[in-house]
Order: sequence, then structure tokens, then C-alpha cells
Amino acid sequence: MAANEAARGPRDVDVSTASAARVYDYLLGGAHNFAADRALAEQVIQVLPTARQVAIANRSFLRRAVRYLVGQGITQFLDLGSGSPTYGNVHEIAQEADPACRVLYVDHDEVAVAHSELLLAGNPAATMLGADLTKPSTVLDAPITREFLDFSRPIGLLMIAVLVYVPDSLDPAGIVATYRDALPAGSYFALSHLTADHEPVAMAAVVEAMKNSRDPLYFRSYDETLPLFAGFDLVAPGLVDVPDWRPDPGHQDASSGEGYAGIGRKS
Repeated sequence: MAANEAARGPRDVDVSTASAARVYDYLLGGAHNFAADRALAEQVIQVLPTARQVAIANRSFLRRAVRYLVGQGITQFLDLGSGSPTYGNVHEIAQEADPACRVLYVDHDEVAVAHSELLLAGNPAATMLGADLTKPSTVLDAPITREFLDFSRPIGLLMIAVLVYVPDSLDPAGIVATYRDALPAGSYFALSHLTADHEPVAMAAVVEAMKNSRDPLYFRSYDETLPLFAGFDLVAPGLVDVPDWRPDPGHQDASSGEGYAGIGRKS
């Protein structure tokens, strides 16, 4: 895979520094990552042997969340911090359930943006916006956002394992609130967030390892995660461990997911 790395990444991108999006892609078994990303991911696995399972648990929650939202009549999605394209993309899940679904992906990682644009080139109902989700106006006021999403109808807002990269100094609750206020009534917000509640020692080591990337981690406790749903009505079963949010029948996850997940509805 190393031989053709240059061909897979956009020019002028520093691939010597690991990116969270590409580390996550590697943990999921994707191919849109570089040597630095793989090396850091292996460091994370050394201190948290369940790291791959944690990544997969979050991806599985994404799948269940999208299916649930489509079942509630949601046909347009805003996926913030979508990362690099790998198996089980939102548009694939949503459009399998309802071909009318539209998906706008948002990420600031140059490789994630470039590969998403390639992947989505033949799909008029899914597109990519290169923007920083921590600056909501750059997302909400972008021409493609207003052209692609109908803000007079409910939208599914997705923030899957992404606010863990946002420090308190940037006010993650305020960021969510800005997006929430832009959504019409009947919209939904799906969130998962990593935590150190279950494995404090191992997760502290993960934080230390990720300091070597351009995306350090900021784990939050249950009590710190719950307020992110302010202004939304949590749907059952509420905010729970990632694998426990409406698991597929007969499915058992060996890990706690090392995070919390929930979905809220805007009244």
C-alpha cells in the first residue's frame, strides 16, 4: 500500500503528521491512510487493545442511527466530521433504506475531502464540503449547504466520535447549539463521544499517544456529554454506552465502546 500512497493523497498535504480521520480509517480497516497514521494507530492499539472494536462500535452505531432516522422520515443528513470514506458510508446506508436520501459530508482533513469527492463523483444525492465544523457559519452559510439541504424540512445532524477532538476552550456545547438553532423542528441529532469513564488508565495513555497527531483528544464523562443534547428530546434508551443504543437483534459487543451514544429530536 505504501508504494502508491502519493497517488492516493492530494498534493501539498503533510502526510508525515498523523491525522485523526486517517487513524480512524485505519482502525476501521480502510485504505485512506499513510505510514504516520498507521504507526500512531498501532501505538493506540498497544495501550488500548480494544481500539479497533471501539472504532467499529462507533461505526455500527452510525449505521443504526441512520437507519433509525430514515425510519422517522428523515431523508437529508448533515454529517459533521465525516472523515475518510470507508465501508458503511452514511449515503450508502441511507439510500439503501430510501433512495431519495441526500447526504452532505463535512470534514477539514484534506485527504478525507479529496477521497470523498472521488467516491461521490457519480452520486448526485451526496456531496462533500471541506470546512471546519467548529466554525458553524462556514458550514451553515456555505452555498453548497444551502443548495443541497432544504432547511424548511427536518434534517438528521450527525456528530459521530468527532466532538472528542474539540477542546472545552472552543465551547463544544455552544457549537452544537448553533447547529441546533439552524435546524427546523422535527430534526434529529445523533452523537457519540469517547470517554475515560470505563478505562481511565488506558484512555489516559490514548490521550498521550494522540498528542503526537494534529488532533489531540478530549474525553468527556457522562455528565459532560449529556448537556450536549440541550434543546433536544432524547429518544429511548437515552444516552447509553455506544453498543447499547438499540443494538441489532442477536448482536453482542465484547467492549463497552469506551463512549456514549444517543439521539435527540428537536421539538
